[in-house]
Amino acid sequence: MSSKARVIIALGVLVLIVAAVLGVEALRRRQSATQDLPPGSIPITRNGETVAAFTPADLEQVQQVSFVDAEEGKTQEGWLLRDVLRLTLEDMAWTPQTQVTVVSDSKSVQLTWAEIDDPANWVIFDLAGRGTLKLVSVLERLDTRDEWVQDVTSLVIE
Repeated sequence: MSSKARVIIALGVLVLIVAAVLGVEALRRRQSATQDLPPGSIPITRNGETVAAFTPADLEQVQQVSFVDAEEGKTQEGWLLRDVLRLTLEDMAWTPQTQVTVVSDSKSVQLTWAEIDDPANWVIFDLAGRGTLKLVSVLERLDTRDEWVQDVTSLVIE
């Protein structure tokens, strides 16, 4: 095979790889697009589809609760995650094993519905200083500031 043919084949393969990457990225963006959601909305997805969303303003419909965190002795006040989920997903059938992942740009935490639904765990959304939501709790893996999920961007139900 001549070197000219090898160069043409290599360029063809390179063009195919670039086209595949661009196609996959476009598909991913289209699937995760939330064009109908207002700015600041937190989408809730299930099976890869956005099934609901809420904004911090929507939480005014839910009763606020508070607890004092053990680390700094500060009051954490907000809305129980279970109440937020029930408000936005009224028809959802929850089982104790249902997994809910709370996601931010820097970390995520996976909780079961049993953990979320137990009022003694105080799994709540609290307003952060920037007006975004943070997830706080007295659960061992969420009971310090370093473990909280700051600037929540989405919820994923599995």
